[in-house]
Amino acid sequence: MLGMWSLLLLWGLATPCQGLLETVGTLARIDKDELGKAIQNSLVGEPILQNVLGTVTSVNQGLLGSGGLLGGGGLLGYGGVFGVVKELSGLKVEELTLPKVSLKLLQGFGVQLSLHTKVALRGSGPLGGLLQLAAEVNVSSRVALGVSARGTPVLVLKRCSTLLGHISLLSGLLPTPLLGVVEQTLFTVLPGLLCPVVDGVLSVVNELLGAVLGLVPFGALGSVEFSLATLPLISNQYIELDFNPIVKNVAGDIIDFPKPPKPIKVPPKEDHTSQVTVPLYLFNTIFGLLQTNGALDIDITPELVPSNVPLTTTHLAALVPELQGKLPPGQQLLLSLWVKEAPTVTLQSKKATVSLPATIHVLSYLPAGTPEVLLELNGVMTFNAQLTPSATKLHLSLALERLSVKLASSFARPLDVSPLEDWLSDVVRVAYVSQLNVNLDAGIPLPKVLNVNFAKGALEIIENAVVLTVAS
Repeated sequence: MLGMWSLLLLWGLATPCQGLLETVGTLARIDKDELGKAIQNSLVGEPILQNVLGTVTSVNQGLLGSGGLLGGGGLLGYGGVFGVVKELSGLKVEELTLPKVSLKLLQGFGVQLSLHTKVALRGSGPLGGLLQLAAEVNVSSRVALGVSARGTPVLVLKRCSTLLGHISLLSGLLPTPLLGVVEQTLFTVLPGLLCPVVDGVLSVVNELLGAVLGLVPFGALGSVEFSLATLPLISNQYIELDFNPIVKNVAGDIIDFPKPPKPIKVPPKEDHTSQVTVPLYLFNTIFGLLQTNGALDIDITPELVPSNVPLTTTHLAALVPELQGKLPPGQQLLLSLWVKEAPTVTLQSKKATVSLPATIHVLSYLPAGTPEVLLELNGVMTFNAQLTPSATKLHLSLALERLSVKLASSFARPLDVSPLEDWLSDVVRVAYVSQLNVNLDAGIPLPKVLNVNFAKGALEIIENAVVLTVAS
């Protein structure tokens, strides 16, 4: 017989809108299907729940099994609550099938969750012989959603009550007066039995919700963590969480650059999909972390470039005629590249680019001596960014699109350094881009909400943000 547990989650009185996102947070829209899957998974005995619920497909193990609440010797087993009903010797719950989860979001109000299950009871009848019963149960709970002191969503059980439905006699004989005893016994026992189960389910879901606050390392340079920026919002199909991403260096200092946030027009979410919007501000902050740690700087020596990319004074003089006769021929060069200002990320028109302002020193390379600066250049390197999602991160891979330079100083002036751009581009591609991609390999963390996996999500670059959408 089907029973039903109805769990009402009061999730907030506001409704998400499709307008501009004025904050700099990371926006997550989690479909109701994901909440349903989290509840369903908590009932099938994942490690985090095995000590709470056990495996409900069998009455021989776990909390609902042998030695547990529903098994022999348990709350409803031999020697348990039903043991006091002398007329029904040894009546116990024989089977509790895995509940089927269904839920409905109530726009601007909350979530109604239903768990459907079959409950079978078995024992010796008062007139002898085997007695088998089945019962319907409705458990209604009211749960408030708030924000914990740690800044994560948290569900708190406020009220729980049970309503016993129809009791069916499947086999055996049971006098009508004793049927009333069974009803009264179940009415007395079920709240104490099932309300703690609801608490256990909420504890598991709260652990999943709390995981969003976990500190996620960004390589060896720092970390990213998330906290709720606003109260959760709810529509009839999804829950909207606006997270504040906090980027820190290894010393724990917050990286926060004074670049004004730009509004984001978040696209609508289709039913049965979950969506996360990563704002431009987070990209800029991550690259700011790399810049302040010196991870974007490099000294390029001849050993770092292949032989087909010459790094000698002879090649330099051939590119800039004004230097001919002023440099010793055949001497090796050293390129010292520094990024002294924060990079700029641009997200628009389905394209992501990264612009790095750099100071480039071209020096004579003397392994046994002190390098001498020949040219100082102010350059801008523009990279195309390839974005790829994994389960919990957004990975970037850069490829140089163009490089432009202007002369800042030289031992011989005036000079036209524009002919150096193609040569410097070749050097950057073979010696610098690979280092950049190694530093970016850690990936930009995504908020970890209910273990939603974005590895197979569709990626869309919109103005000032990246949107990932995955089917539930």
